[in-house]
Amino acid sequence: MSEPTPVSDVLRVGLFGGAFDPPHRTHVALAEAALQQLALDVLHVVPTGTAWHKQQNLSPAAQRLAMVEMTFGTMHGVRVDTCELQRSGPTYTIETLQQLQAQYPRAQLYLIIGEDQARALHAWHRIQEVVHAAIICVAQRADSGAAGADSGFFPQTIPALRYLQMPASKLSATEIRAAVARAQDVSHLVFEPVARYIEQHHLYKADR
Repeated sequence: MSEPTPVSDVLRVGLFGGAFDPPHRTHVALAEAALQQLALDVLHVVPTGTAWHKQQNLSPAAQRLAMVEMTFGTMHGVRVDTCELQRSGPTYTIETLQQLQAQYPRAQLYLIIGEDQARALHAWHRIQEVVHAAIICVAQRADSGAAGADSGFFPQTIPALRYLQMPASKLSATEIRAAVARAQDVSHLVFEPVARYIEQHHLYKADR
């Protein structure tokens, strides 16, 4: 895959990882905010492989990847990256950042995370290496105030931390899965192809 042409002197590469179980409209809003506010040349959207920190069992990788491709596949500046799905055992963000460093040796990397992930940064695997590998960018919703700024750990130890301004949203994949289990319509929460895919493959059903 060819390297994108940088808009400025330094190539700006973003990493947006997640379970995406399922990917929803707020995920897309975050990707759009990162591309615009950080002036990214390319944003790698990376579905999680075997997530060390996830309590619930994830849907099969092939199904999550299919939904990610439906959601992000046509977005300008986005590359759906399967690197974590191809690894065996637990997958860690630092390994993905190192892979991107090798792919883009002269680039500035940006790690895109949500506020919930930011509050748990102190528990991340090899967090200091993550800090040195990328500028960490936290999505801050309009309805959250300064919740991210006072979490205690990262403002002192991550001087390059940035915030992405997001519209107010309470949407989460957990709520979508719960709504599907209750046989509620979720077509307004995810994109139409994803809603059809969830229905056709009987995802998140209580009796699945």
